[in-house]
Amino acid sequence: MAYKAAHLAFKSRWDKTDEELCRHSMSFILHKAIQNDFFQSYLYLLEKLPLVKLYALTSQVINGEMQFYARAKHFYRDVPATEEGMMGDYIELSNTDVESSREFLRKFVGGVGKAGTNRALDCGSGIGRISKHVLLPVFKSVELVDMMENFLAEVPNYLQGKEDRVEMYYCKSLQEFTPAQRRYDVIWIQWVSGYLTDKDLLEFLIRCQNGLKDNGVIILKDNVAREGCVLDCLDSSVIRDLNILHSLIEMSGLTILREERQEGFPEQCVPVWMLAMQKSPGHSRFHKETAETGLWMNRRTGKEKSIY
Repeated sequence: MAYKAAHLAFKSRWDKTDEELCRHSMSFILHKAIQNDFFQSYLYLLEKLPLVKLYALTSQVINGEMQFYARAKHFYRDVPATEEGMMGDYIELSNTDVESSREFLRKFVGGVGKAGTNRALDCGSGIGRISKHVLLPVFKSVELVDMMENFLAEVPNYLQGKEDRVEMYYCKSLQEFTPAQRRYDVIWIQWVSGYLTDKDLLEFLIRCQNGLKDNGVIILKDNVAREGCVLDCLDSSVIRDLNILHSLIEMSGLTILREERQEGFPEQCVPVWMLAMQKSPGHSRFHKETAETGLWMNRRTGKEKSIY
């Protein structure tokens, strides 16, 4: 428990707040010290909890989900609208990432009983790196959704002659976006799920199912923690482990068709996994209730659990 000492110090400090610290409440130094202890204490709690109920934590610990999302948007204002910016200074990994994504996608599109190749949705698209290198070589058209207007504005330049195959641009955050009904053969979600709270990710996956055509597939590719949930205070995102992702996917009513770990990345990098999912028969009513009530039935134990 690397942050246990900070957690206990933070708890002790707040125990004394009413008696000793209120008279210093305008102290900038005190404010910075408490802020530092606050986040280290939070990291300790993340370490301690085996399954992070992020929605409750973002509401109670980092002053609400609105701030969680606002910090992420503030971070991306300083990210350049370039391929280097999209890769977070790991541009040397882009080709490896693209080749693995192409190979993974081929397993689920074209042919009898597989997804069609008419239209794909690129979620958290940035300037369109995935659309250009993975989706447009396969699909007749793509649509892109991203919260940053300057990223979407760069797409036509970046696609270099393929921009006429982009049908729609949506400048929205994913927690606010609803895919059109039965419109997409594939919905691709890469390196963006960590910017959603558990509740909003669950609800987004449910909405995505309604946007799929027959045999349509959702592919999620993201960093995956080795255990538990890791908070990145810099860009206001989280990295979930596979158990947490599996729980959210099961709650949404999706079935995992296949999952693979990204190969070829340096060992010091956070593991990256690809998961292909398809909606299960009869998912709609049950999982609408799950999103509204925050309760779901664990199919293995038969017990109700809460996502909050």
